[in-house]
Amino acid sequence: MLAYVFWHWRRPDVGAASYVERLIAFHEALRRSAPTGFRASATFRAGGAPWVESDESYEDWYVTDGSAALDALNDASVSGNCQAPHDAAARAAAGGTAGLYRLRLGSGDVARAREGRWLAKPPGMTYRDFYARLEPLVESADFGLWGRQMTLGPTPEFCLMSPESAALPKALPVLVRPLEPLWPKGS
Repeated sequence: MLAYVFWHWRRPDVGAASYVERLIAFHEALRRSAPTGFRASATFRAGGAPWVESDESYEDWYVTDGSAALDALNDASVSGNCQAPHDAAARAAAGGTAGLYRLRLGSGDVARAREGRWLAKPPGMTYRDFYARLEPLVESADFGLWGRQMTLGPTPEFCLMSPESAALPKALPVLVRPLEPLWPKGS
């Protein structure tokens, strides 16, 4: 699985409720017009982070079968039934940045996440050892470890998406981003 992750923030003259309505309308339209290879999307309200230009940000996850699905997702997002809701949300955004992440361990069900823990592999640690340290945590809960692809994105290399808080192994510095689910409803 591959996820396109988009962080964005609203213009100061756009109210939070209006912005959220626009986001939900877009995600609903995308679900109804799902392109080939598209699995699911989720959007969250979150706080600040070093890679966003606002104390309030939004984090969208678009989960696909892989890189071959990205062109279809891009085209579907800005055309047909998705064009008007996409354009309405885009007009309300002050800015954004994005990245690509491959599922490395665990669950790809990002809609259940309530926290994103952004971390990097410590210098000198092998990837094999890094994954081995996180595997027991990921397997014991419905967590998913996502790894940035080709340095496409502004974040640390990994994100552990989880439906609950949990302590990470020592020696793994982490930035925790609480996530307020906005879409899908009931997630």
